Amino acid sequence: MGLAGKRDEPGRSLTVMERKRLEMARALATQPSLLLLDEVAAGLRPNEIQDMIALVRSIAAGGVSVLIIEHVLEAVMRLSARIVVLNHGEVIAQGRPDELVNDARVIDAYLGEAYSLA
Repeated sequence: MGLAGKRDEPGRSLTVMERKRLEMARALATQPSLLLLDEVAAGLRPNEIQDMIALVRSIAAGGVSVLIIEHVLEAVMRLSARIVVLNHGEVIAQGRPDELVNDARVIDAYLGEAYSLA
């Protein structure tokens, strides 16, 4: 998780990204088959979002299924094989990221305009 050099520091001294890594490490220590992540990219700077995306991908590549609740669209679009979109507690769309970026309901509720995966 990239925290070995911080092992003697209290959690309160860690950066936001490091705290998120610590929480994920705690969850992964239980050897889950499914990891639930809530707003894992929230509060991160753009370069940290990229690092988080890479970290989540490596966890998934290691055989752990990952379910993410997230509002940072870059993370959602780059990490997800399948997305379920909720609006006011109701499912309004579901499918692959490339399908949902063109869905009028999703655009209206979250994107405001067509989103580019580029």
